[in-house]
Amino acid sequence: MPLIWAAISGHGFGHAAQVVPVLNALGRLVPNLRALLRTTVPAAFFKDRLMIPWEISAVQQDIGCVQNGPMTIDVAATWHEHQRLHSTWNHRLQAEVDAMRATAPDLVIADTPYLALAAGKAAAIPTIALVSFTWDLVLSEYVAPPSIDSQAILQLIRQAYAQADIALQITPAPKMEIFHRTIAIGPIAEPVPPAREQLAEYLGVAPGEQTVLVGFGGIPLNSLPFDRLESLTGYRFLFDGSVPPESKRFASIKLLPFSFKTLMASVDFIMTKPGYGTLVEAVALHTPVVYVRRYNFADEQPLVEYLHRYGRGIELSLDDFTNGHWEEALHHVHSLPVPSTPVVPATGAGDAATLLAQYFYRPMQ
Repeated sequence: MPLIWAAISGHGFGHAAQVVPVLNALGRLVPNLRALLRTTVPAAFFKDRLMIPWEISAVQQDIGCVQNGPMTIDVAATWHEHQRLHSTWNHRLQAEVDAMRATAPDLVIADTPYLALAAGKAAAIPTIALVSFTWDLVLSEYVAPPSIDSQAILQLIRQAYAQADIALQITPAPKMEIFHRTIAIGPIAEPVPPAREQLAEYLGVAPGEQTVLVGFGGIPLNSLPFDRLESLTGYRFLFDGSVPPESKRFASIKLLPFSFKTLMASVDFIMTKPGYGTLVEAVALHTPVVYVRRYNFADEQPLVEYLHRYGRGIELSLDDFTNGHWEEALHHVHSLPVPSTPVVPATGAGDAATLLAQYFYRPMQ
């Protein structure tokens, strides 16, 4: 049976959210396809999302960034963790090579662990990078502590990325020049049908109230200024975190009988940071977005530009977000006109699957 080895960064859920639609599309082209997910993303994320047979191998693939919540990157800790990982690079690389040879996949894809790309090359298995950014682009924006040789780390990362046979660059993305061969593919989004009426009924939404999904990705947001926001009338907030039991304006999405993707398709607004999965899907859904920027992450600017070109979005400063000054931004984004530029079709998953199918022995015509 054909097998694909999917190495997925465990830094949040955005990388997994890109890979799943590609694997689903590939499964429609390659009969009996199975996936081995080499990742620390929890198995629960893939349940009810990934439609082909899969198993998970929970082995760390990369560091990403060390974060204090979704908005703050601990730069020093991030560099120290990369130094720790790279100090055992040869051992980690050999372990991946041995595991690949033992499993014998037909293809390795990586979004975006560079370890898997170097290992796939060493194991003589076709190896494809699926990328909306690379970790060297992220790290190059951060000043390393004096004790760390940042250039040596960046050089190793770039050399590993360069081992990919092909890089499939997902729209939108920053400029990437380290791959020998790059093919641009469309945006990756896989919206689900809305359940607006069911959600409104479950929440008991009053006439004129609007729903706002507050979700900042796979890294939890630990607190909000609930006291201040309780007085913000006209809105019901669905929060990806814990909610005070006495709150009348907030509901924890963990207690709702709807998936996160269904909520995205069913609310009036989304409040988030500029992360690939949420912003691109919001544009596909024509849902207005209030976003809070970090200003130090490689793919943030192209994502914001994409949102403003094809969707509706308003920036909320981190200070206003933290202090609960949300009303003006929510009112403003609601009044924005629908862009005249047609949305780029979300063809990325199909584009990638068509290219990947050629590596398997019986692609379905």
